Amino acid sequence: MNRAADSLEVIQPHPLRHRFSWRAWAWLALVLVLLLPAVTLALLKHWPQRAYFYFSSQLHAADWAGRSVWLPDYKVVIDALPVKGIESDLSAISFDFDHDRLIAVTNSGAMKLAVLSKSGEMLAQYPLVGFEDVEGVAYLGDGLVAVSDENLQQIDFFALPEQPGQSIDARDVQSIALAINPSVHNKGFEGLTYDAEHDRLFIGKERGPRQIYEITGVRASLAGKLQLKVIDHTAWVKRSVFGTDISDLHYDHKSGHLLVLSEESRLIMELDGQGELVSFRSLGGFGDLKRAAPQAEGLTMDADGNLYVVSEPNLFYRFEKQR
Repeated sequence: MNRAADSLEVIQPHPLRHRFSWRAWAWLALVLVLLLPAVTLALLKHWPQRAYFYFSSQLHAADWAGRSVWLPDYKVVIDALPVKGIESDLSAISFDFDHDRLIAVTNSGAMKLAVLSKSGEMLAQYPLVGFEDVEGVAYLGDGLVAVSDENLQQIDFFALPEQPGQSIDARDVQSIALAINPSVHNKGFEGLTYDAEHDRLFIGKERGPRQIYEITGVRASLAGKLQLKVIDHTAWVKRSVFGTDISDLHYDHKSGHLLVLSEESRLIMELDGQGELVSFRSLGGFGDLKRAAPQAEGLTMDADGNLYVVSEPNLFYRFEKQR
């Protein structure tokens, strides 16, 4: 027994192995600490989805030639122009196709509806009296305007006053309220756009959850022939809208496609009539913009296909298609 015990060899861990093991764990922990913010940012900004949609859309670019808006072809020609006469809270924009001009709204303090030229100059102002939180605007034709109230989840309709400077009183409007998935403050209806050919209004709910609704028969019902129909396009959002919020919408009558603006993700996305993603472009500062749009809240297009974006506090952007 003593001989066996004497011959028993006890193997001790090598000191270098022990040190190497702790160093390896330390390096691994450091790498994880450095990578975690980058991975989190990539997921929040949907970089994997952006890469996937970019390469998949490029594969089908030829198929959409002449049949889509095709956002990658748009380049900025007016970059972050401050709108004189608006100090802050420029929240939405729409195209007045009857007069070839733009209309915009501000959403806090002394709220107002502003008429702008296509170069971003102020043409007229109308005080908004008694409204709570105007976030979206759409021109419906013949002087009729719709605005969305985010707090009330309500769409208000009124005629644009004939004289500049006249106030627009909330007590005189007609309205539609959709108390669907009630949200806490600042997560309600933000996007608004109108399809004049088919008399339908598209509404975008910012988040909590993100949703898109279509309401048909709007002008007919306002004229006295009630025929409203509400369609839920949330499936489009889940499938194709990879921005983290919905700030505004624009319906392009030429292609029949819907543009979706995400302020948080600094993205514009183009969806076809079935809600499939067609194209997108960034509003970040690494492309043709000098700086990223700080808080892009509204977008629209004119009859010539020019694209307009407004960003808080009072910034105006115009993009033209490079052919």
